[in-house]
Amino acid sequence: MNDSVVTPTSASVDRRTVLRGAMLAGAALAAAAPIARSQPSGREVAIFGGGMSGLSAAHELSERGYRVTVYEPSYLGGKARSLGVPGTGVGGRMDLPGEHGFRFFPGCYQCVPDTMSRIPFGRNPNGVRDNLIRVESAVVGFRDRPPIFAPVGLEGLTMMTPQLLQSSIVSGLQFIPELPPLELAFFGKQMTMWFTSSDERRFGEFEYVSWANMMQAQGKSHAYQEYLVSALTRITVAAKPNLSSARTIGTIGQALVLAGSGLYPQYRGGADQILNGPTNEVWIDPWVAHLRGQGVEFVMGDRLTRLHLDGGRISGATVSGAGGTRTVNADWYVCALPVDKAVDILGDDILEADPSLAGMRELLVDWMVGIQFYLTRATGLPEGHIAALGSPWAITGLRQAPMWPVDFPARYGDGSVVECLSVDISDWDTPGILYGKPAKQCSAEEVAAESWAQLKRWLNTSTDWLRDGDVHSWHLDPGVSWSGGVTHNETPLLVNTVGSYDHRPTAHCAIENLFFGGDHVRNVIDLATMEGANESGRSVANAVMDAAGDSAGRAAIFPAVQPAEFAALRAVDRDRYRAGLPHLLHT
Repeated sequence: MNDSVVTPTSASVDRRTVLRGAMLAGAALAAAAPIARSQPSGREVAIFGGGMSGLSAAHELSERGYRVTVYEPSYLGGKARSLGVPGTGVGGRMDLPGEHGFRFFPGCYQCVPDTMSRIPFGRNPNGVRDNLIRVESAVVGFRDRPPIFAPVGLEGLTMMTPQLLQSSIVSGLQFIPELPPLELAFFGKQMTMWFTSSDERRFGEFEYVSWANMMQAQGKSHAYQEYLVSALTRITVAAKPNLSSARTIGTIGQALVLAGSGLYPQYRGGADQILNGPTNEVWIDPWVAHLRGQGVEFVMGDRLTRLHLDGGRISGATVSGAGGTRTVNADWYVCALPVDKAVDILGDDILEADPSLAGMRELLVDWMVGIQFYLTRATGLPEGHIAALGSPWAITGLRQAPMWPVDFPARYGDGSVVECLSVDISDWDTPGILYGKPAKQCSAEEVAAESWAQLKRWLNTSTDWLRDGDVHSWHLDPGVSWSGGVTHNETPLLVNTVGSYDHRPTAHCAIENLFFGGDHVRNVIDLATMEGANESGRSVANAVMDAAGDSAGRAAIFPAVQPAEFAALRAVDRDRYRAGLPHLLHT
């Protein structure tokens, strides 16, 4: 299917589509089930990639007595890491905190908080997990309009019914200007249709329709298309609604709504949480130290370049680094590289051994990159996230310093910086307002100037929150580089396009001792997130234990919450889907 396909009517859902949906849904639900094996075998594990998935796999396996070595060419933590801006700390202070981009931890995350709770941190009773702090509100800016200060989550939803769900969604989005009430009601109805749809329909129908198509954006008002369908998608999940699978956006949309409702204990912590300090200080560095204490060895500077297949098994891996090229041998091999890096090392022999891996070459990556502005005066903006709704570069931000329980100027920089405004740029392909160029065609200085200009245009509509004279300096993610007039990005994100679930691998493949980790591996949250990467590391650990015939307890894989109140409606939709009929709410 392509983006022009409309939601099928009863005449357009054929038996093959119905069966495909049933099989995919069944496979997804059964993915976490352990496979019975015979005798346990070797316990030496080589993990290539020290990002979220690699560290998660190392954590689970080392807890169960495996000897784990992690090979990482650059830095541990992957896109989740933070880093000091070199040379900015003076007078005994630490360097100013920089990062790939600010990160938030919605209450629908289950794997990441569980891992955090098993990482000791000072006197925290729940380890690193206690470093998460709740965010209660957000600032939503519009071009040439006063910003809105909105609570995070759904207010007034005391129980889950289709009517209350729809009305809560409509009520929560009424702040969007110039949005026709009937179109807002239609959006709420479409979301309710998703909540009451069966897994068979989600995998067999909505996976092959774009989010914009499912929301029937074509022909509706500019506000509906620009703000409700496009901007909300771009700023929350860095996805393009015309490309992204409706199943993917629906899945994360449902999880965020349920987390914001506060009705489901599985989704704790509210709709939105952040860390109480730079990510490496309060999470990644303590994590690595804990893993070292469990016996995990980290080999820095070595990059995986080749996997060697012999007799249906991986016989060794070639790595290259400052010390030259060498061969790594282990019992179990884990490729925990980002998908764009992983496909480069899969040779034809491996693809022929498991042709399902070839689909990884069809997966699409896109850019979401962070920049930090260091300010000598507090902005005065309310604490919480910032969304420049409808901005060309899909700008979002977070005032970090006010929410960290430290004296920022005493701890970081030269003593004059009082605030760090961390900003994500989610659209690198749309021309901006200052230079008329997309971010990919801008220099680093132009990216900074354009991002600042969009923030001011969207936020300084009633009060001068942001002033040029307050900017001390800025820091752009070092993964972005320029060479020969071309902009490069070492850390792109997976984009879950229409039908891309078919191309995504599972943690294990037909090669007995080869496993895959990363947010491109099929996972519950179904999005390029820390949560998805963490879950994939857990799936890797479970698959290694399955293959080794190990009876140790498996790493927890947490299912997505499906409201029990909608179980009967989902069953009705399952029967309708299998009969080739549309959803009851389809129009």
